[in-house]
Amino acid sequence: MAFEPPQRLVRALGETERKGAADWLVKLPELVQQVVDLRELTVERVQAPGGRSSLVVLVRQADGTPAVLKLAPPWARPESERAALAHWGGFGAVQLLDGDGGEGVLLLERLHPEMSVRSLPEAKALLEAAGTLRRLWVEPPAGQVFESVAERTGRQAEAMRTSAAADAEVAPLVDAALAAREELLASAPQARLLHGTFRQSKVLAGERMPWLAVGPDPVVGECAFDLARLVRDRVEDLIASPSGASITRRRVKRLAESLELDQERLRGWTLFRAVESGVRARRVGRPQDAELLLEFAGWL
Repeated sequence: MAFEPPQRLVRALGETERKGAADWLVKLPELVQQVVDLRELTVERVQAPGGRSSLVVLVRQADGTPAVLKLAPPWARPESERAALAHWGGFGAVQLLDGDGGEGVLLLERLHPEMSVRSLPEAKALLEAAGTLRRLWVEPPAGQVFESVAERTGRQAEAMRTSAAADAEVAPLVDAALAAREELLASAPQARLLHGTFRQSKVLAGERMPWLAVGPDPVVGECAFDLARLVRDRVEDLIASPSGASITRRRVKRLAESLELDQERLRGWTLFRAVESGVRARRVGRPQDAELLLEFAGWL
């Protein structure tokens, strides 16, 4: 099978500076072929531009049923994704078709990859995305295998401190974000299983339900952490708007009220996550993305 990984995935893996990323990409065509042969799948096409952390292939099963084959490297935590999808059981999220797909391999229900909630007008998109996210916030399974918000943001905080020490321009925002994190973790409400990387593009049209979430990087913690990434969706449009700052504040208020969350906690996690993403983008050589994110963070 002739195969080339999407350039978006190649670039993203290059940015991670992960040991083994280049080797994983080299072995990917062989791995795809092995899985396709073992499961008697028929490949239709590789999804492009695809994701930044995994390969997505549109396939058909032996009986002709459409499905999605997803292959992810170990550092993308595919086993954690598998466990979360199994726990959600298709309620609010894509259905896991094969619970034993092998290391880094997921066989999933086929949705409509070309149609995300992002294709809707902004107000409607936020409403539908928030409603989908609410369905995912459930009690974590017993004997959970998931990282906590404190653990994940702790790693991120260390990288942020290192960046701030070498880049005085971002230091004030980093200090504010780290202070917000400490305060939020000191008074965290009840923990739930969270999507972890939720945004409009992670919600696709489906057959069973109008909209279903895909691509979780699950984590256990407070719901405001999960909603925070949604606040900055379409950040480029917010920055381009002369009233972007006031729109952002209204969005925080509206989303918090719609999901019955504390507005200040949502603002705090939105600040932390925007600064963390902006500093990381700056570190890996995406200055335009960094500028947008850090300007957005300054409004909070």
